[in-house]
This record gives sequence, structure tokens and C-alpha cells, in this order.
Amino acid sequence: MSELDIRPTAVADLPAITAIYAEEVRCGTATFELTPPDLAEMTRRFEALTGNGFPYLVARRDGELLGYAYAGPYRPRPAYRFTVENSIYLAPAAQRQGVGSRLLGRLIAESEARGYRQMIAVIGGSDNLGSIALHGRAGFQMIGVHPSVGFKFGRWLDSVLMQRALGEGDATTPADQPTR
Repeated sequence: MSELDIRPTAVADLPAITAIYAEEVRCGTATFELTPPDLAEMTRRFEALTGNGFPYLVARRDGELLGYAYAGPYRPRPAYRFTVENSIYLAPAAQRQGVGSRLLGRLIAESEARGYRQMIAVIGGSDNLGSIALHGRAGFQMIGVHPSVGFKFGRWLDSVLMQRALGEGDATTPADQPTR
């Protein structure tokens, strides 16, 4: 098996990203979306994030896109400008092979390099043990659960919140703006 390549996302990666996300929308609870967005919408989302300097990464091996991860604004109000929310999605065949750990590690490093100080994971479903464990291994702490806030596949789902400090976290006063 060849080396895993983690790099910034290119527009050419978006069809594979769209397919991975569509599978999760249709079959999983990591996202609370109910209808898979098309390539045009996924392209719009990608351009909005990268156009504002947020990191957006893919993991590839032997020409196959195995997963992707990105950071985006946690909330729109200015006081949250040093906090990002992360998202990570893997193709089903790439799960439990270390791809998620490598992607998340690189996303953390890229976010720290841009001056962000906190990263929040909003995990769909408290039964999403793989994602909860992945984030725990990466240094995230459980900060809360919103019980039964989503309804998908005929059942109520929780949102699990986990948080990790980036760089100096809250130990020092940050620069006026993160570098994007």
C-alpha cells in the first residue's frame, strides 16, 4: 500500500468529496442534512471556506480520495473569530485505517498556523463512537451533549460537543485577527 497523501483540496477533488458526503447524508448520522447537496452546492461551500482562508484538506492514496476535512467559522459573531468548527468525512472503505487521525492532525496544525485558538467538534449522534474516539485521541475534551436536537431516520439524535485548544489556547491574548 502506498503512502497516504494529505494536501489542500483542489476543485478537481470536489466530485469525490460530494460523493462521500452524499453517502453520509443518505446513510449516516454524522450530518443532520437530509438531502445530499449537489456538486454546485458543494463547490459553493468549498469556495466560501477557502475564499476566507480556512483550511480544507483531502487524503488520497493511489489516486483515490479517501476522505476530507475542513475548518470553518464556529459562529458568525466577531468574538468567535479565534474559534473554528471542524468537519471530517471518510469514505466507508477508509474508516478505521488511521486516515481520520492523519487528516485531523493536519487540520489542527493548519488551524494553529493560521492563529486559531480553539477547535470545536459538533458530532452527530452520541452513538457515533468512532468520531468521538477519533477526537478524543486528538486531544479533544467532551464539553456537552445537546440531547435529541436532530430527527433523522425516524429517531431523535443528540449533538455531541467536543473542544480542543489550539496553539496557546486561552493562555495568552491573541493577535487582533487570525491569519488566513
